[in-house]
Amino acid sequence: MKMTTLVLIITAVLTALIGGLFYAYSCSVVLGLGKLSDVEYLKAMQSINREILNPVFFMSFMGTVILLPVSTFLFRGQQPVFIFLLLGTLAYLIGVFGVTVVGNVPMNDGLDKFDISGSTAEALRHMRENFENRWNLLNNIRTVFSVISIIFVVCACVWNKEI
Repeated sequence: MKMTTLVLIITAVLTALIGGLFYAYSCSVVLGLGKLSDVEYLKAMQSINREILNPVFFMSFMGTVILLPVSTFLFRGQQPVFIFLLLGTLAYLIGVFGVTVVGNVPMNDGLDKFDISGSTAEALRHMRENFENRWNLLNNIRTVFSVISIIFVVCACVWNKEI
């Protein structure tokens, strides 16, 4: 097996792992969290947002940011594999990485600084209202773009004559 094919397979796996993470959030985690009281919801989201910052998550999330463009470059002379990878890379960098960095991370940082135990019921309700629906929308956007990226990477794998 060529090194380029191995890189493509690893890229596909990492892209699928991140897509699966966002998909799981969209179809289960946020639904369960939505049933919690304001205090429980905000504490749970603070905890999740802190715990996700771990080496396993960073390896897959940032690994995809690195390996999608690398794979695209490695297959630059092979059509249509290159086009599929280019489209998958753009979908991921804009719709997943970009949305995360510009949208979800600042919201998570704001929630992390919020003093839950020292806040009134009104402040808790207000914080949740400003956070929950927007965060869920952004996560759904990331999920859709992750799926789009995965589809393009799978197409690249199918068209790659080495696999």
